[in-house]
Amino acid sequence: MKKKLPRQVVGATLSAALLIGVTGCAGAESFTVSDLCGRKVDASLVAPFLPEGKTLKVDDGISAPGQPRCQVYVDGDLHLYVRGNIDKADFDILKATERSMRRLGNPAPARGIGDGATIADRGAMAVQACTYKGEESQYILEIDWVDTPKNTAERREALEKLLRAHLPVVMEAEGCPP
Repeated sequence: MKKKLPRQVVGATLSAALLIGVTGCAGAESFTVSDLCGRKVDASLVAPFLPEGKTLKVDDGISAPGQPRCQVYVDGDLHLYVRGNIDKADFDILKATERSMRRLGNPAPARGIGDGATIADRGAMAVQACTYKGEESQYILEIDWVDTPKNTAERREALEKLLRAHLPVVMEAEGCPP
């Protein structure tokens, strides 16, 4: 036997459901970041790492010459940390950081990015030989603290795209051409 609910109960229930839906979305917005560590970047390459939220903060005040650093926060939570370093060319940084890449989850080589790259579930690293102030050097680009998008395969793909596009831009900007 099917019970009929009074009209007022149905109306109140629908009103409450609409209010919850509207309140849950109030204030949330998508963000655009077109500058990482003082360098232009395609905003569509950064977008996958940024959840919707109320506030965005890009902190690049931790940079130094030859060592650009920036952290991207949404609602006070770190969602992207980008670091670049110019270092001596006399050691294999990918081998040296193998253990730390494992903490980022399932690291695997990525082909066609610099002289070598590793993509993990929550971060990535690429290395490219370059000449800095007349000396043989290497440029190291690291990206971590990544937990968005929630789908790991999508996150890894987004990391690879950002790493591939941003490495040559930041190397040129830092005066370390291949």
